[in-house]
Amino acid sequence: MTEGLSRTMWELAEPVHDLVYFTPEARQAADELGMRGFWMGYVALRAAPLGPVPPAVVTSAFYVFHPSRVTRALPDAWRYATVTDILAARQRGVGLAMGRLYGQDALRSDGMAATADLAWAAAEAADTAGRVLGAANQALERPAEPHARLWQAVTTLREHRGDGHVAVLVSRGVSPVEALVLKAAAGESDGALLREGRKWDAGAWHAAEAALRDRGWVDDGGRLTGRGVAERRAIEDATDAAAEGPWRALGRDATMRLAELLAPWARTVVAAGVIPSGNPVGLTGALHGDSGGGRPAT
Repeated sequence: MTEGLSRTMWELAEPVHDLVYFTPEARQAADELGMRGFWMGYVALRAAPLGPVPPAVVTSAFYVFHPSRVTRALPDAWRYATVTDILAARQRGVGLAMGRLYGQDALRSDGMAATADLAWAAAEAADTAGRVLGAANQALERPAEPHARLWQAVTTLREHRGDGHVAVLVSRGVSPVEALVLKAAAGESDGALLREGRKWDAGAWHAAEAALRDRGWVDDGGRLTGRGVAERRAIEDATDAAAEGPWRALGRDATMRLAELLAPWARTVVAAGVIPSGNPVGLTGALHGDSGGGRPAT
């Protein structure tokens, strides 16, 4: 595989996946189910492929969230709507958002169908052993409509990559809060937004900063040191390597073709300003004119 290709594919897939977080259509779909507030909708929509599991399972899978962020959403969300209804709602909400951004004719176009089919082939080929969110999304039925198929495919690939990143963090002894501090220290996301959104208090954040200073990864100003840059690069490289499986299975030529097809859909999302500045995703790569981050902290 061409060096950096798995990272490039994440940068192209992530904006399309992110429609479920940042569009009013997805929020309305969750609200119509009876979800109470953004975070209950977020947790329910993202966790639904796992089934009505307890909060501890979702906290473990999401990794970077304080347990209380999840327990404020679950198990209540499972009482307000069935998993089947939640999965249908997220597909409906994302579909409406795609229709608004791309236009209805584009959703029915040959280009959308070709993009969806290649992305689905990659997602179907992903090895999800030990990757619970990737496996849960991969197990969902193949949507008939191309745009829904594309969104589900990139979501499977995104969660597959995220699961691999979590494994890398665990293997290197990087805690959930430390992972967020590193992302902020690298300038990919706003630290306050990460801390507040994932519901960590200032004490936990400062403790994580202190632990990373002790390891020589960040300085007193909260910036990455030379060692921190190298260590984080090693984490990102390991994440990229762990995410290569679907692209090896698809093959270089087909992967490059998918990148070509996917880029306009991703650029439309970025150009529309759907993904807010300072967002927790950390998308700063090919579509944003900078070097990308490895793992979305959403």
